[in-house]
Order: sequence, then structure tokens, then C-alpha cells
Amino acid sequence: MVDMAAGVAHGTLFVHFPTRDDLIAAVIEESGQRIAARIHDLARAGTTVHEILVAHLEGLAEYEAFYARLVMEGPLLPPHAQATLLGIQSAISWLLAGVAEHEMAVGAIRPMPTHLLFNTWLGLVHHYVCNRELFAPGGSVLERWGPVLIDHYEALLRPGCKGGEQ
Repeated sequence: MVDMAAGVAHGTLFVHFPTRDDLIAAVIEESGQRIAARIHDLARAGTTVHEILVAHLEGLAEYEAFYARLVMEGPLLPPHAQATLLGIQSAISWLLAGVAEHEMAVGAIRPMPTHLLFNTWLGLVHHYVCNRELFAPGGSVLERWGPVLIDHYEALLRPGCKGGEQ
């Protein structure tokens, strides 16, 4: 099926990808690069944490099913695929850290280590993406719950918020 969709004969496909694992690795890498580039394009102009979060969810929503599989199977994937997932996460982490540091400096969000800021966001997103059939059966969990996730997360960042209180 993949070879017909790619417009090449089955035999030709395996000239370029000697094994099934090589083909899967190439698909994961190419898809991961597209996701990371899309997120970067959407978030590049973002000047606030809110804009970066919105761009992150918009970029992931375009590839939601693929991204969910990548996250769920991450620990079982070969190193190259794990590196692809890390690349997607790094694309948003770098942008989020930059605007968050600025917002912390001006008091718009409370001070915290940027790695915790990012990992808390990522954990929230991954929980919903990995359990999307519970939260948005048959649909996009990011479209359905994205604004709620952003509002909740931003409430945690506001000055005066301690832990999980809002």
C-alpha cells in the first residue's frame, strides 16, 4: 500500500529501504521533521506563553493521531524514533522557554525552572493525547480540549498561584 501511495513499484521501494524497519524509520523521521517545522513556523512569531501554547496545539493537531502513537510507543521505539520525538519536543521547548523567561522577568508569570514549566505542559498535553478516546471519542482531543488545557495551564503560571490552586 505504501509503495502504491508513493507512486513507486514495491521492488523499487525496497531498493531505497532494505528492511521494513528502515522504511518505518524514514517515515517516522520525515513525519517528525514536518511536525517540528510546523510547530516552529506557527510559534516563531509568538511573543507570549499563550501564543506559543496555541501554536503548539495547532501544530500537533494537524498530526494528532501520528503524534499520539509516537508518544504512547515512545519507550518501545528504536533510538532513532525516540530522537524524532525529542526533536518535536525540543522545537516547542526552546520557543516556550524564551518567552516564559521574558514573562517571568516582567512578572506576568510566576518564576519557576523552565524545564518544569515545559514538562508540566507536555505532561498535560500527552495525557490528553494518549487518552483521546476517553476525552474526545472519534474526534480531535486537541480541538475539543485545547482551549481548556491552555486556560488551566496558564492559571497555574499566574503569580500568586501555589501548586494546583487557581
